[in-house]
Amino acid sequence: MRGEFDQRPWGSYEVLEDLDGFKVKKIIVNPGHRLSLQSHKRRSEHWVITSGEALVTLNDGQHRLAPNQYIHVPSGARHRVENPGSEPLVFIEVQCGDYLGEDDIVRYQDDYQRS
Repeated sequence: MRGEFDQRPWGSYEVLEDLDGFKVKKIIVNPGHRLSLQSHKRRSEHWVITSGEALVTLNDGQHRLAPNQYIHVPSGARHRVENPGSEPLVFIEVQCGDYLGEDDIVRYQDDYQRS
């Protein structure tokens, strides 16, 4: 749903667009926080950093990203983003796939004990 806003333990997200086959979110990760190590079966994601710094885990590798840098997260890949900096990390996430529900998530590790 477009305009959806959700506060999470690590920060927040807002849905900017939600159409058949793709969804666009603005995600903010607070300093020192990170999302769960996760994967999705039915979607890929493309992240573009707009401000702050990101440390992205993608399968067995880690990538440091700065504003105007991006990374592609293929469907099925284990991934996580964290904010190692002192300012909020802001990035745009574009999801593509045949199903984009929040329940298409497998969590492998989570700092906030979510399943």
